[in-house]
Order: sequence, then structure tokens, then C-alpha cells
Amino acid sequence: MDLFIFQQINQLVFRWLWLDTLAIFFAKYFGYVLVFLLLLFLVKNFKKYWPMIIQAFLAAILARLVIVSVIRWLFDRPRPFVENHVNLLVDRVNQSAFPSGHAAFFFAIATIIYFYNKKAGLLFFGASFFISSARVFVGIHWPSDILAGALVGILSAYLLIKIFQKTCLLK
Repeated sequence: MDLFIFQQINQLVFRWLWLDTLAIFFAKYFGYVLVFLLLLFLVKNFKKYWPMIIQAFLAAILARLVIVSVIRWLFDRPRPFVENHVNLLVDRVNQSAFPSGHAAFFFAIATIIYFYNKKAGLLFFGASFFISSARVFVGIHWPSDILAGALVGILSAYLLIKIFQKTCLLK
């Protein structure tokens, strides 16, 4: 099923230049835009949003650098281009594909933002979805990598929120 979904998405590569360009932008560069937008919360209301920013980065670090790294160490899964003919739009990445670090990172941030600001959180979830989906489109992740990464990010953020609530660090 993973291969079938991947092929249905990846077969669209090289059909329209605008779509390829958009996919590369979302897969490689849009994350920087999201981090910039996250920091704009500090400009809007520093006192209200600085705990959100700290928690968002802690959740993202926990998800990407701790949990994803441990899972990748335990389960080495090759990227789609290693075993299959793939339309690859970005440089090859020489590390395990499962779970997606990008999905874990950005879904963790989106979950924290959603906890503070529902509308902005939904926008960040949408942006995280586009970043993650683009990584399937450009040929460097399986759909299940994205799903697992999103779950890791959401659960990491939820865990962090609960820890901050219990320790009274979240006010």
C-alpha cells in the first residue's frame, strides 16, 4: 500500500514545472518560513507567546533529535530512491527514512501553537501537511514515514504540554 500511494504521488513529477518548483519549495525551504512566522508571535505579544515559542522548540527538538533518532537507530528503513525507480527532485539523503524528521519537527510545533492559538495552529498544521506531502512528492519519503513522523511530533508536543501543566511551568 505504501509503495502504491508513493507511486501515485511521485508519478506527477516532471509533468508541470510549476508543480515541481512548488514541491521543491515546500520540501526544502518552506520550513524556514514557518520558523520565521513562529518568531513573529514574539513581535505580536512577547509576554503572552514566549512560553509558546520555548515549548514549540522543545517539542520539536524532542520529536526530531530524540525520538526520531532513536526510532531510526532501531529501524533502518531505506528511502524510496534506494530500492525503486523514483522521480527524484532533490538531493539524495543518506539516512533512514522512518519516521520523517521534518514531519515530526513541524507537527510538534503546530501542536504547541494549536494549544495556544487554535486558528494559527490549524494554519501551522496545514503548512506541516504541505511540507510533509512535498517530501513524498519529491521522492525522499514514503507516506508511512510522514504519518509516523506526524504522530511522533503530535505526541511529543502533547507530552510536553502535560509536563509543563503538571510542573506549573505553563501559565
